[in-house]
Amino acid sequence: MEQYKYITLREQPEIKDKAAQWFHEKWGVPKEAYLECMEAYLNKSTEFGWYLCLDGDKIIGGLGVIENDFHERKDLSPNVCAVYTEEAYRKQGIAGNLLNMVVEDMKSKGVSPIYLVTDHTGFYERYGWEFLCMVQGSDPEPTRMYIHR
Repeated sequence: MEQYKYITLREQPEIKDKAAQWFHEKWGVPKEAYLECMEAYLNKSTEFGWYLCLDGDKIIGGLGVIENDFHERKDLSPNVCAVYTEEAYRKQGIAGNLLNMVVEDMKSKGVSPIYLVTDHTGFYERYGWEFLCMVQGSDPEPTRMYIHR
């Protein structure tokens, strides 16, 4: 794991376009939407950032923080979004390290609690996240909302 590098996008702003493309390919959200959020972070108009794990110059994991991750509970903010680790790199603690990194970074900026929506059960609990409630998102079925205090 020590060969991997964990960064915020502010540490390597020159990879913004590459990062936006990577997230777009994983989640299908328009690249422009990622670029807009990343630009706001890089311009320091928000502290809601983007966190990446690199293997050399290859992005192998990442996540972001946004105001709302497509659910009706606008009071539950900010939200961790787009959590993804490349399949060949899974089960090495990369997602957990990124989650811990974002929690600590947000806390250092006075932002706590933070939330995330997911259909996973049993994964986020390993990293101190607690199930909070079900929320209605864009899918017909409600999805799980977690909190990290």
